[in-house]
Amino acid sequence: MIDFLAKGGVLVTPILLCSVLALAIFLERVIRFARMSSRGSGLAEKIAHHLKMGEDHQAYDLAGSSNSPMGRILAHAMEVKDQDREILETVIVHATDGEVRGLSRYLQALATVANIAPLLGLLGTVIGMIKAFMVIQQMGGKVNAAVLAGGIWEAMLTTALGLSVALPAMVAHSYLVSRVDKYEARLQDGSVTFIKAITGVRGQG
Repeated sequence: MIDFLAKGGVLVTPILLCSVLALAIFLERVIRFARMSSRGSGLAEKIAHHLKMGEDHQAYDLAGSSNSPMGRILAHAMEVKDQDREILETVIVHATDGEVRGLSRYLQALATVANIAPLLGLLGTVIGMIKAFMVIQQMGGKVNAAVLAGGIWEAMLTTALGLSVALPAMVAHSYLVSRVDKYEARLQDGSVTFIKAITGVRGQG
Protein backbone atom coordinates (compact mmCIF):
# COMPACT_ATOMS: atom_id res chain seq x y z
CA MET A 1 0.00 0.00 0.00
CA ILE A 2 2.81 2.39 0.89
CA ASP A 3 4.57 1.64 -2.39
CA PHE A 4 1.31 2.24 -4.25
CA LEU A 5 0.76 5.64 -2.59
CA ALA A 6 4.39 6.60 -3.15
CA LYS A 7 3.74 6.53 -6.89
CA GLY A 8 1.55 9.61 -6.44
CA GLY A 9 4.53 11.85 -5.79
CA VAL A 10 5.63 14.21 -3.04
CA LEU A 11 2.16 15.68 -2.44
CA VAL A 12 0.84 12.36 -1.14
CA THR A 13 2.48 13.07 2.23
CA PRO A 14 0.73 16.43 2.92
CA ILE A 15 -2.58 14.93 1.79
CA LEU A 16 -2.16 12.06 4.25
CA LEU A 17 -1.24 14.57 6.98
CA CYS A 18 -4.47 16.43 6.19
CA SER A 19 -6.41 13.20 6.69
CA VAL A 20 -4.77 12.60 10.08
CA LEU A 21 -5.50 16.19 11.16
CA ALA A 22 -9.13 15.96 10.05
CA LEU A 23 -9.64 12.68 11.92
CA ALA A 24 -8.02 14.06 15.07
CA ILE A 25 -10.23 17.18 15.05
CA PHE A 26 -13.39 15.15 14.45
CA LEU A 27 -12.69 12.69 17.26
CA GLU A 28 -11.71 15.46 19.71
CA ARG A 29 -14.91 17.39 19.03
CA VAL A 30 -17.16 14.31 19.22
CA ILE A 31 -15.67 13.32 22.58
CA ARG A 32 -16.02 16.90 23.86
CA PHE A 33 -19.67 17.11 22.81
CA ALA A 34 -20.44 13.72 24.36
CA ARG A 35 -19.03 14.85 27.70
CA MET A 36 -20.99 18.10 27.62
CA SER A 37 -24.27 16.32 26.94
CA SER A 38 -23.98 14.32 30.14
CA ARG A 39 -22.97 17.31 32.27
CA GLY A 40 -25.46 19.99 31.23
CA SER A 41 -28.63 17.90 30.96
CA GLY A 42 -31.53 19.60 32.79
CA LEU A 43 -29.20 22.07 34.52
CA ALA A 44 -31.19 25.20 33.70
CA GLU A 45 -34.40 23.69 35.05
CA LYS A 46 -32.69 22.64 38.30
CA ILE A 47 -31.18 26.10 38.80
CA ALA A 48 -34.52 27.76 38.02
CA HIS A 49 -36.18 25.56 40.65
CA HIS A 50 -33.62 26.62 43.28
CA LEU A 51 -34.15 30.28 42.42
CA LYS A 52 -37.94 29.96 42.71
CA MET A 53 -37.45 28.37 46.13
CA GLY A 54 -35.19 31.24 47.19
CA GLU A 55 -32.13 28.98 47.30
CA ASP A 56 -29.76 31.33 45.47
CA HIS A 57 -26.63 29.89 47.07
CA GLN A 58 -27.50 26.33 46.05
CA ALA A 59 -28.27 27.52 42.52
CA TYR A 60 -24.89 29.24 42.22
CA ASP A 61 -23.04 26.23 43.60
CA LEU A 62 -24.84 23.92 41.16
CA ALA A 63 -23.92 26.13 38.21
CA GLY A 64 -20.30 26.43 39.26
CA SER A 65 -19.82 22.72 39.92
CA SER A 66 -21.37 21.50 36.66
CA ASN A 67 -18.31 22.41 34.55
CA SER A 68 -20.53 22.80 31.49
CA PRO A 69 -21.25 25.66 29.06
CA MET A 70 -24.76 26.06 30.47
CA GLY A 71 -23.40 26.18 34.00
CA ARG A 72 -20.78 28.81 33.16
CA ILE A 73 -23.36 30.98 31.39
CA LEU A 74 -25.80 30.83 34.30
CA ALA A 75 -23.01 31.44 36.81
CA HIS A 76 -22.20 34.70 35.00
CA ALA A 77 -25.90 35.54 34.89
CA MET A 78 -26.43 34.99 38.60
CA GLU A 79 -23.66 37.47 39.37
CA VAL A 80 -25.85 40.22 37.88
CA LYS A 81 -29.31 38.75 38.54
CA ASP A 82 -30.25 41.74 40.69
CA GLN A 83 -29.34 44.22 37.94
CA ASP A 84 -31.63 45.56 35.22
CA ARG A 85 -32.97 43.01 32.77
CA GLU A 86 -31.05 44.67 29.93
CA ILE A 87 -27.77 44.15 31.77
CA LEU A 88 -28.72 40.58 32.60
CA GLU A 89 -29.52 39.77 28.96
CA THR A 90 -26.30 41.43 27.76
CA VAL A 91 -24.23 39.31 30.13
CA ILE A 92 -26.04 36.14 29.03
CA VAL A 93 -25.58 36.93 25.33
CA HIS A 94 -21.88 37.69 25.82
CA ALA A 95 -21.32 34.49 27.82
CA THR A 96 -23.25 32.44 25.26
CA ASP A 97 -21.19 33.83 22.39
CA GLY A 98 -18.02 32.88 24.24
CA GLU A 99 -19.22 29.33 24.81
CA VAL A 100 -20.29 28.95 21.16
CA ARG A 101 -16.83 30.08 20.06
CA GLY A 102 -15.40 27.38 22.29
CA LEU A 103 -17.71 24.78 20.80
CA SER A 104 -16.69 25.86 17.29
CA ARG A 105 -12.98 25.55 18.02
CA TYR A 106 -10.99 23.75 15.31
CA LEU A 107 -14.00 23.62 12.95
CA GLN A 108 -12.43 26.25 10.71
CA ALA A 109 -9.29 24.12 10.52
CA LEU A 110 -11.43 21.14 9.51
CA ALA A 111 -13.10 23.22 6.79
CA THR A 112 -9.67 24.32 5.58
CA VAL A 113 -8.54 20.69 5.31
CA ALA A 114 -11.66 19.87 3.29
CA ASN A 115 -10.87 22.74 0.94
CA ILE A 116 -7.14 22.26 0.40
CA ALA A 117 -7.04 18.43 0.16
CA PRO A 118 -8.56 18.28 -3.36
CA LEU A 119 -6.43 21.24 -4.43
CA LEU A 120 -3.30 19.43 -3.29
CA GLY A 121 -4.48 16.39 -5.21
CA LEU A 122 -5.08 18.47 -8.33
CA LEU A 123 -1.67 20.08 -8.01
CA GLY A 124 -0.09 16.64 -7.75
CA THR A 125 -1.92 15.52 -10.87
CA VAL A 126 -0.82 18.59 -12.82
CA ILE A 127 2.80 18.03 -11.78
CA GLY A 128 2.53 14.36 -12.76
CA MET A 129 1.08 15.22 -16.16
CA ILE A 130 3.83 17.75 -16.77
CA LYS A 131 6.43 15.07 -16.05
CA ALA A 132 4.63 12.61 -18.34
CA PHE A 133 4.61 15.05 -21.25
CA MET A 134 8.24 15.94 -20.60
CA VAL A 135 9.10 12.25 -21.05
CA ILE A 136 7.12 12.17 -24.29
CA GLN A 137 9.03 15.20 -25.56
CA GLN A 138 12.38 13.68 -24.61
CA MET A 139 11.51 10.51 -26.51
CA GLY A 140 10.59 12.51 -29.60
CA GLY A 141 6.93 11.55 -29.41
CA LYS A 142 7.71 7.85 -29.86
CA VAL A 143 6.41 6.51 -26.59
CA ASN A 144 4.81 3.20 -25.71
CA ALA A 145 1.09 3.54 -24.89
CA ALA A 146 1.52 1.38 -21.79
CA VAL A 147 4.26 3.67 -20.49
CA LEU A 148 2.11 6.75 -21.15
CA ALA A 149 -0.90 5.19 -19.42
CA GLY A 150 1.24 4.31 -16.41
CA GLY A 151 2.40 7.89 -16.07
CA ILE A 152 -1.12 9.24 -16.34
CA TRP A 153 -2.70 6.96 -13.72
CA GLU A 154 0.11 7.72 -11.32
CA ALA A 155 -0.56 11.43 -11.86
CA MET A 156 -4.29 10.96 -11.26
CA LEU A 157 -3.62 9.11 -8.01
CA THR A 158 -3.16 12.31 -6.00
CA THR A 159 -6.49 13.73 -7.18
CA ALA A 160 -8.28 10.57 -6.09
CA LEU A 161 -6.48 10.65 -2.75
CA GLY A 162 -7.26 14.32 -2.22
CA LEU A 163 -10.95 13.78 -2.90
CA SER A 164 -11.06 10.74 -0.62
CA VAL A 165 -9.79 12.98 2.20
CA ALA A 166 -11.90 16.04 1.35
CA LEU A 167 -15.29 14.31 1.10
CA PRO A 168 -15.30 12.76 4.62
CA ALA A 169 -13.86 16.01 6.01
CA MET A 170 -16.74 17.99 4.49
CA VAL A 171 -19.30 15.56 5.92
CA ALA A 172 -17.61 15.70 9.34
CA HIS A 173 -17.56 19.51 9.26
CA SER A 174 -21.27 19.70 8.40
CA TYR A 175 -22.09 17.23 11.17
CA LEU A 176 -20.11 19.16 13.79
CA VAL A 177 -21.59 22.49 12.72
CA SER A 178 -25.07 21.02 13.15
CA ARG A 179 -24.10 19.82 16.63
CA VAL A 180 -22.86 23.30 17.53
CA ASP A 181 -26.13 24.82 16.29
CA LYS A 182 -28.12 22.39 18.46
CA TYR A 183 -26.03 23.20 21.53
CA GLU A 184 -26.42 26.93 20.87
CA ALA A 185 -30.19 26.50 20.71
CA ARG A 186 -30.09 24.50 23.94
CA LEU A 187 -28.04 27.24 25.65
CA GLN A 188 -30.54 29.86 24.51
CA ASP A 189 -33.44 27.77 25.82
CA GLY A 190 -31.70 27.41 29.16
CA SER A 191 -31.08 31.15 29.32
CA VAL A 192 -34.77 31.84 28.66
CA THR A 193 -35.72 29.42 31.46
CA PHE A 194 -33.34 31.26 33.80
CA ILE A 195 -34.69 34.70 32.86
CA LYS A 196 -38.27 33.51 33.41
CA ALA A 197 -37.32 32.21 36.85
CA ILE A 198 -35.63 35.50 37.75
CA THR A 199 -38.63 37.47 36.49
CA GLY A 200 -40.97 35.30 38.55
CA VAL A 201 -38.91 35.82 41.71
CA ARG A 202 -38.86 39.58 41.17
CA GLY A 203 -42.62 39.56 40.62
CA GLN A 204 -43.12 37.80 43.93
CA GLY A 205 -40.86 40.31 45.62
